[in-house]
Amino acid sequence: MTIDHSHHIEDPNATTPPPKFEVVGSVPTPPVPDPSEAMTLLVTLPPGSAGTPPHRHTGPAFGYVIQGEMIFELEGEPERVVRAGETFWEPGGDVIHYQDGNNLADAESRFVVTMFGVPGQPMLIPVSAEELEERRPRRAPRP
Repeated sequence: MTIDHSHHIEDPNATTPPPKFEVVGSVPTPPVPDPSEAMTLLVTLPPGSAGTPPHRHTGPAFGYVIQGEMIFELEGEPERVVRAGETFWEPGGDVIHYQDGNNLADAESRFVVTMFGVPGQPMLIPVSAEELEERRPRRAPRP
């Protein structure tokens, strides 16, 4: 079942064209911590940046690449390239976020991400080398 998410409200006093709304990503609502805090970040990855080391978040995160290309990998899923104009999301919680690096060696990549986390806890929780080794079977095969 598909729902039309387009939005248009007639404005008889408008002197310019109406705003354009385009759904670029949609996922069923994942569990959100209670209580929770929402934060929106603009992340700039320098050319060739490996991004952050493997980590997890206390809640879900939803993002949109505005420039360049990001290598994105979550536990149990193959790595993929997310390009400008595309979205990504992760459920947070116990799932390890392995990669969020710049796929371009000669240009910056930028993305906006909104995260729902537990107030007072870090937004990124590093994963130890020991835990990465223990959970290695959960990681998708590497290209």
